[in-house]
Amino acid sequence: MELGIKGRQALVCAASKGLGRACALALAQEGATVTIVARGREALEATAAAIRAETGVQVQAVAADITTPEGRSVALAACPQPDILVNNAGGPPPGDFRDWSRDDWLKALDANMLTPIELIKATLDGMIQRKFGRIVNITSGAVKAPIDVLGLSNGARSGLTGFVAGLARKTVKHNVTINNLLPGFFDTDRIQSVVGGAAKAKGVSYETALAERVAAIPAGRIGDPAEFGIACAWLCSSQAGFITGQNWLLDGGAFPGTF
Repeated sequence: MELGIKGRQALVCAASKGLGRACALALAQEGATVTIVARGREALEATAAAIRAETGVQVQAVAADITTPEGRSVALAACPQPDILVNNAGGPPPGDFRDWSRDDWLKALDANMLTPIELIKATLDGMIQRKFGRIVNITSGAVKAPIDVLGLSNGARSGLTGFVAGLARKTVKHNVTINNLLPGFFDTDRIQSVVGGAAKAKGVSYETALAERVAAIPAGRIGDPAEFGIACAWLCSSQAGFITGQNWLLDGGAFPGTF
């Protein structure tokens, strides 16, 4: 299917690896011009080069911390009028809420709630004026099924979800949609911290904790980031203009609910 985003400008955050990288690649494969942002310059430049080589499209790499005002300014200077915005940031560390300070909570909120809101604020009006915009927030399956050791993430991402639910209904009449993609268990570096946290909390080995997680996935496997990237690209397509304010769960059937 031709997604109708060839030549569109896309800004993808935390895109040097993992799910952000997969989204950037999928958008580039559809012909979008992509600006990718991440803190680590070496990995970021390698990803940009790989996407250019595979797709032949223009890829701009911006080494910056998107969770800071300075980092957002640098990213937006490089891509001031994105048609597509993919919000993404590394999740906060696992642990026990008794050990978290106010500063820990503020860092989580800055990265996983307030930063996406600030980027939406900076880009939304331009999208409305151009009558096209696709905003995708990468959140977490924990928004629907909280993970006990990820309390910081559960709270911050749920706050973003609530905010988006109201705003997305106001922008869709301008052909600007805002949706959330909720990853379950995907083959990324995040697995190590999540599984490691669960193993520590249960007093079992990493291998045992990993096997327990996979056994709980009806698909019988961990997700491939490429699958996630393709879903993101479709949500950003011209055909997806009637979908807004939604939370798409990609978890291999792990969430045991009807809705």
